[in-house]
Amino acid sequence: MLIAPIPPALRTEAVRLWSGCGLVRPWNDPDADLARALDGPSSTVLGAVADEQLLGTVMVGHDGHRGWVYYLAVWPEQRGHGLGRALMEAAESWLQGQGIPKLQLMVRADNTAVTEFYQRLGYVDQQVAVLGRFFDDGLQGLRDATTSERAHEGRAAPPARS
Repeated sequence: MLIAPIPPALRTEAVRLWSGCGLVRPWNDPDADLARALDGPSSTVLGAVADEQLLGTVMVGHDGHRGWVYYLAVWPEQRGHGLGRALMEAAESWLQGQGIPKLQLMVRADNTAVTEFYQRLGYVDQQVAVLGRFFDDGLQGLRDATTSERAHEGRAAPPARS
């Protein structure tokens, strides 16, 4: 297995993986997220590939001080074999190679299984609130409506993703 920047031929598969793993939200366009990450000088999307098959991904980037991870995803049938850990190690290594001293990530408040995964890797709650807003009123309205629906159904709403 190789973990490296995702090849162009697997970009559509990456978005399919993210959707299949429940990482996509109506107010975030995963194709645009992927393009921005691959086109930017301070970000990339790493893919774990074996036999030309995409097994998992991690989007990694930085703002010059902090590194950020998004779209860590592993196909369900590939889980439990250390692939998520390997992808995180690759993201950490990429950031360290960029001279970035710290990595942060966001996990939706109701996703305890993922929180526990990151805690096993040594990540701890940084005791900060993440605030955000969309510049596009339509996207903000879509997010607000979805959040309102989730609250009405008695489910926790996902936190904002930047």
